[in-house]
Amino acid sequence: MATEAKQSSGIWETIKTIVYALLIAGVFRSLFFQPFWIPSGSMKDTLLIGDFLFVNKMSYGYSYASCPSIYIPRFGIDIDAADICGFLDGPNTRFLAGEPERGDVVVFRHPVTGRDFIKRLIGMPGDQVQVRNGLVYINDTPVQLDANGLFEETKAPQGPQRLEPRCENHPVGPGGLCTKSKFIETNPEGRSYSVLNIQNQGSDNTPIYTVPEKHYFFMGDNRDNSSDSRLRQEVGGVGFVPYENLVGRADRVMFSSAGRSMLFFWTWRSDRFFKAIE
Repeated sequence: MATEAKQSSGIWETIKTIVYALLIAGVFRSLFFQPFWIPSGSMKDTLLIGDFLFVNKMSYGYSYASCPSIYIPRFGIDIDAADICGFLDGPNTRFLAGEPERGDVVVFRHPVTGRDFIKRLIGMPGDQVQVRNGLVYINDTPVQLDANGLFEETKAPQGPQRLEPRCENHPVGPGGLCTKSKFIETNPEGRSYSVLNIQNQGSDNTPIYTVPEKHYFFMGDNRDNSSDSRLRQEVGGVGFVPYENLVGRADRVMFSSAGRSMLFFWTWRSDRFFKAIE
């Protein structure tokens, strides 16, 4: 009897330990850092499909968007951050608020779908943003854009969604060398980062967007392969993103998997461990 009671007590202690560990991990994720795995190529070549990073939630303070969303369609699970932390949802404000800077790479909640997006901050509140012939203008002044060679990758399915890259040198057969023109864009504050070009298309010429107060304008670095603020929300784009929808800033890639799963360690890219995000 004493042995059975001791075993039962041991099992219960193990269960409590696991529960406490999960609670601590959940609190840590909600308050400080959120893991994020890059699913698409909209931020190439700054971020590649399969990059794994942590988003710093302390950068901009906290709102309802700071709580995690749980989306597992295979099991019919779709719990939005607002369902968990709706009590923090207010008039586009944040607690312990910090202001983002132009050029930050930011994870945010899509204003309509609530899904996590990651893009680069281009337009600040009050700015007028326009794209003319692929060149970004901020308050009617063009950003500096300098040619920087080619971005090269293999024409093959990438990541768990098996997405194939678009190529400027199209057509390219399976296994062929896919290239895109690469440029260094420098914003008015002097921050520089890499952007890619694939072709001339509609998103290379836009109307003038005036960014509302406490909203932001985002674009992907892979400019011709990004659904972002250049497209209105009602036609599948992002539109202007409210301040309260910001989750946090992405500063560094921890590791990167070129395979279908981040668990396939033999597919990890050796040159992307702890790589700073510019």
